[in-house]
Amino acid sequence: MMIPVRCFSCGKVIADAYEEFKERVAKGENPEQALNELGITRYCCRRMLISNTEIIDDLMKFNT
Repeated sequence: MMIPVRCFSCGKVIADAYEEFKERVAKGENPEQALNELGITRYCCRRMLISNTEIIDDLMKFNT
């Protein structure tokens, strides 16, 4: 999990909602509805969750 703990803009803790958000979207739920139900209402926090990409697996290939 490489999501930032807090939103860069407002400082709200968002890392605790990321796993559930990811699971809901993987099951086919609408991301907007999932974020609303998780209580993520600010657009800055929403962008942190929606735009996150997990690249740690790609980076670990280059670890010696």
